Amino acid sequence: MSATVFGKRAASETDEAPAATPRPPRRLTRRRLGPGRPLPYGWALGPLLLLVLWAAGSGAGLIDARNLPAPWTIAATAGDLIADGRLQSHLATSARRALLGLVFGVAAGLLLALVSGLSRLGEGLVDGPVQIKRAIPSLALIPLLILWFGIGETMKVVTIALGVFVPIYIHTHNGLRTIDNRYAELAETVRLGRLQFVRHVVLPGALPGFLLGMRFAVTAAWLSLVVVEQVNATSGIGYMMELARTYGQTDIIMVGLVVYGLLGLVSDALVRLVERRTLSWRRTLGS
Repeated sequence: MSATVFGKRAASETDEAPAATPRPPRRLTRRRLGPGRPLPYGWALGPLLLLVLWAAGSGAGLIDARNLPAPWTIAATAGDLIADGRLQSHLATSARRALLGLVFGVAAGLLLALVSGLSRLGEGLVDGPVQIKRAIPSLALIPLLILWFGIGETMKVVTIALGVFVPIYIHTHNGLRTIDNRYAELAETVRLGRLQFVRHVVLPGALPGFLLGMRFAVTAAWLSLVVVEQVNATSGIGYMMELARTYGQTDIIMVGLVVYGLLGLVSDALVRLVERRTLSWRRTLGS
């Protein structure tokens, strides 16, 4: 009897107890492991930081103006060079040399990469000499190139082209060799011709490697240009800097270095822009 009463009492207490309030679902915060969204004009943050540190050091007197003039001094000197037309003239000459060397170097590197990447015989004939050239700095060939081509424009353009074609060849050849073999099997199944295979499979597959090589190539073009313009040149940014060294004009030397740096930064940014537009289908950490 007592058990029955106890059971009824427990049941009545259970019925009268308020229902438990359901807890809201715990919101899981997703941690992003990638680098995040691209920053607008993020490529300019590093150079701007260097400029700020340079200006702060010059303003505080921590940097000797005889060794490294202040940014405002460099800007004033650049304004004077622009006003008398010297900077534009030297810049046009340098840009023409770099562009010619880049065009010839890219064409040679791309052609040799296709020959080596699409044929075992071509690889045996081409890859070895290119690797030998890769181990020899282009600047070490300048004495020999002077004997062959003289000290004129041909030697300068050839030197730049030699510095350009190696990164184009290396990265394009690597892009060709990393194309999935199943694409070649599929092309054979649908009976694509040799030219169609190159157009629809080889070139798109090698494009990422080629564009990466282009980034190294434009840098190599400007690096080679700096040296060749100091070898018996009568015009160009390098000639302007060498002439300023003779007269101890540090500000003009710094103007030349800033111009070279800006040219390299802008050309690399252009290649990266083309890379983003052309390879927009890829989903990578940098996208």
